[in-house]
Amino acid sequence: MIDIHCHILPNIDDGPPNDFDFLMMANQAVKNGITHAYATPHHLNGLYFNPKEKILKLAVEYNTLLEMNNIPLQIHPGQELRIHREIFQSLERNEILTLDNKGKYLLLELPSREIPDNTQEVVYELLLKGLTPIFVHPERNRGFHEDHNLLFDLAQEGALFQLTAGSIVGQFGKKIQSFSEKIIEHKLAHFIATDAHNIHFRGSNLKEAYEWVTNKIGIHHTFYLKENTELLLTGKNVHIEQPVPFRKRFLRIF
Repeated sequence: MIDIHCHILPNIDDGPPNDFDFLMMANQAVKNGITHAYATPHHLNGLYFNPKEKILKLAVEYNTLLEMNNIPLQIHPGQELRIHREIFQSLERNEILTLDNKGKYLLLELPSREIPDNTQEVVYELLLKGLTPIFVHPERNRGFHEDHNLLFDLAQEGALFQLTAGSIVGQFGKKIQSFSEKIIEHKLAHFIATDAHNIHFRGSNLKEAYEWVTNKIGIHHTFYLKENTELLLTGKNVHIEQPVPFRKRFLRIF
């Protein structure tokens, strides 16, 4: 399996604090069936600054450490970029790292309580530059809870979405689990990833999440979500099913 979003590189954000914990996370991922993991540290979220060159260097360093410890996991460089007003200036400064540095897909994080007014504009401009934004954990965003069709609108614009495995299996509560199910059913989920930060919470439970999707929603959705990670890894265009709009816009309490 392929994990396109995790915080496995040590001592640069809120992931593992040291090499020992890094190796523990790597071993847990392998036991869960993960063979490839995108290391995607936070960047420009108000707490952490992890530009492109720093992450590329660390990915090489920690792949070497994995080889030395005979752990069959391949680290791929990536970045979880917080959407911000100067995002295009950051691109011009070459701070932004696309997944595997292939210049194609970019993990984009929204503030947890809202959808910024310029989000659709950012999506449009990124796509013009050949970059497809993948919004991480939309199921945990208050703005999407309050208006589900904001997801549909962004998908129609060309954005993709990645759900968190822990949300799907109920780690964040029933409301978020139920919303995750709705997002998949409305064909608005394109990937599942762990967003793992340590071995205790939000760990490598990708296999459990895929099993839940198979049992609860259907194996077709599991194949679709898994295949998209494989296509992304090989640099191919991911499959995008026609999203289904929610019946009406309405408010929900988060």
